[in-house]
Amino acid sequence: MAKTPSKAQSSTGGAVSLSEFIERRRKVFAALKGAAAVVFSGEGAAPLLGRWRPDASFFYLTGIENEPGAAVLFNPAADITDRKITLFLRPLNPEVDRWDGYREQIGSALKDRTGFATVMRSSALPAVLTAAARRTKRLACLHPFTTYPAPPSADLAVFRSVAERVPGVAIEDMTNLLPSLRAVKSPAELGMMRQAIAATAAGYEAAMPLIRPGANEAHVARAMERTYVDRGASGVAYNSIVGSGLNSTVLHYMDNSQPLAKGDLLVIDSGASFNGYAADVTRTYPVGGTFSAEQREAYEVVLQAQAAAIKAARTGTKMAEVDAAARHVFDKAGYGDAFIHGIGHQLGIEVHDVTPDGPLAPGMVVTIEPGVYFPDRKLGIRIEDDILITAKGNQNLTDMIPKGAREVEEALRG
Repeated sequence: MAKTPSKAQSSTGGAVSLSEFIERRRKVFAALKGAAAVVFSGEGAAPLLGRWRPDASFFYLTGIENEPGAAVLFNPAADITDRKITLFLRPLNPEVDRWDGYREQIGSALKDRTGFATVMRSSALPAVLTAAARRTKRLACLHPFTTYPAPPSADLAVFRSVAERVPGVAIEDMTNLLPSLRAVKSPAELGMMRQAIAATAAGYEAAMPLIRPGANEAHVARAMERTYVDRGASGVAYNSIVGSGLNSTVLHYMDNSQPLAKGDLLVIDSGASFNGYAADVTRTYPVGGTFSAEQREAYEVVLQAQAAAIKAARTGTKMAEVDAAARHVFDKAGYGDAFIHGIGHQLGIEVHDVTPDGPLAPGMVVTIEPGVYFPDRKLGIRIEDDILITAKGNQNLTDMIPKGAREVEEALRG
């Protein structure tokens, strides 16, 4: 059946309220200014490993997690007010439902839970969308555009088919609308991100006793991920990166299978997920308990670069300027060529969340994650925090996880 989160328990946790989902849809409808648009949940079935996940923007608008083939249609041409924003769900199929889960009939209970006054089957969507296009003559793309040679985005592909059948229909680019809304977090969203961060901090604490010579990267990863769930998280927000020695220089290393050796550095990039919202944290630890002089020198430069970037991350600033602040520190220290990635990204429903055009704004959460990598020395260092942009500056949401060189060494001593 279609599921939605329960009402928010508080402004610091729980779930997004039904009224907030409804308000999100109203904002999109108003911003379309008379154009019709559709947001698809995506196709597919539950995999044998993991679970099926809907398109993040569909989830943002509905809270529905388990309805492949669903869609939300924004139809300003509808004569009936209750049909201007309609949820479409795939038809019932009793044989399929015996494999994937039983689903309910359309009725008042389903409408009350989802907050949609009108719910229809997806088999009706082509006719309703074509009628909307004939009357509005404007179709707005909300799904992000793809780059060639990938197939066109789902709504653009559908709109092109409609335009072949309805003369005079204009297809418009409104792909920045949902990113601009999703990037600014509500109190409920921030509450869930704080819950994910609290579980992540507990996971990092659980890892400390295991960072010893002779242990294995996998032992550390498993201890952290078990702790996330024990602390109420739904699991990991992404595959944990736990890489030591040469593996610390591989940005997306995921084997997590090598033994830890004294003198190596261990990079841990891991975060929990809570009710669909992600944390994303990276710390670097000396396996022997203390940094060597060479390691400490590079580590301090990364810390300085991060501090400069965090200071630059404020309302009105673009992420390119935040990146430049960190890069200036690395260039001055002679480490410019070792910083091979960007400074960070938006964080939210997706760990690499959608990025709207324009500068940072209050309510956005971004990662700041400078790093340097020297494969020839088997030395990699990355430090990452989750930063909330505020009207007066910013707030480090993950600063409870030790990262100063002395703090890290003290944490490893227990």
